[in-house]
Amino acid sequence: MKPYQFLLGLLAGVCVVVLTASTANLKPNTQYEFTQVTVIESVVPAGMGRSRMITIGPDGKMEEIKMENFFSLTGINFSNVRENDQAITNKVSQMYAEGWELQDVTSGVYGSGAFGEAGGNNTGIFMTRYLFRRAM
Repeated sequence: MKPYQFLLGLLAGVCVVVLTASTANLKPNTQYEFTQVTVIESVVPAGMGRSRMITIGPDGKMEEIKMENFFSLTGINFSNVRENDQAITNKVSQMYAEGWELQDVTSGVYGSGAFGEAGGNNTGIFMTRYLFRRAM
């Protein structure tokens, strides 16, 4: 046997061992369960809107947490924005602690006119959906 043939055979053997070891921990048939958290934040003037955080668990149970509205009688209420941000951060932290992994975030805005804009009634919402998954 020529030396280069021996080296090629040895190299091929090492590659097979490395590839086998590196794919041994992969779980191609992993099953996941999913849950979704939806945050709806109102931008209705004077605090008249309703803001909520709704969680739908993998078992179909719903949890609803009241959140603060962005606006008060005097305009945007940054204290409310801060409290909502803290509530969302706490929920995401809780989900991670329970073994959930954030899979996707989708946000959208619905509104029918900004403050002072002609033709609108100054109402709207911000909606953000957080999709989590964890291995079963």
